[in-house]
Amino acid sequence: MDRYHYERKLWKQGYTRIMGLDEVGRGCLSGPVVAAGVIIKPGSHLNEKVADSKSIGLNDREFLAEEIKKTALFWSVHECPPRIIDEINILKASIRAMLNCTEADGANPDYLLVDGNRFTSSVVPYSCIIKGDDKSVSIAAASILAKVHRDRLMKKLHKEYPFFGWDRNVGYPTKTHFDGLNKHGYTKHHRKSFKLRTEKKFDGL
Repeated sequence: MDRYHYERKLWKQGYTRIMGLDEVGRGCLSGPVVAAGVIIKPGSHLNEKVADSKSIGLNDREFLAEEIKKTALFWSVHECPPRIIDEINILKASIRAMLNCTEADGANPDYLLVDGNRFTSSVVPYSCIIKGDDKSVSIAAASILAKVHRDRLMKKLHKEYPFFGWDRNVGYPTKTHFDGLNKHGYTKHHRKSFKLRTEKKFDGL
């Protein structure tokens, strides 16, 4: 697969700061939704292993994330916490996190490649690409940074709340997660607008 197709086409049109955008954690019961934006230098090539983060093993993701940060022209990662997700809904929260990446100091993108089929009004021209994390190298790079960041965060939170299996499920709905919710209740890190199958609050909330 030619993951540079979109970037090459836009480089030829004169765009020099094309930002790939992706988010992770939309389907989770807990934790923030995390977005990342990556701009690669026109004409450059990233590691050939850069692809959809879900298709890459843990060790490779960790290695590639550090390599992307070192070689990208610009990168940014932003979180949208559970309280905002509950307030405005997960789609709007995901888009807000991506917009924050585009507005970060030093970003100055001149074109956006967005994973999926939904975005919002933007002064910067953009294209939505379904399954873009496997079709665009910039989006793929963003997916890796977002997933590595979020997984690290959830594994860190697991040490404080070991009942939900966040070291393995990183907040996604699993039997272990639901068992923990049933026994201990939800925490401040849970999305109360999601179906948690419990009305109980965690004692330490």
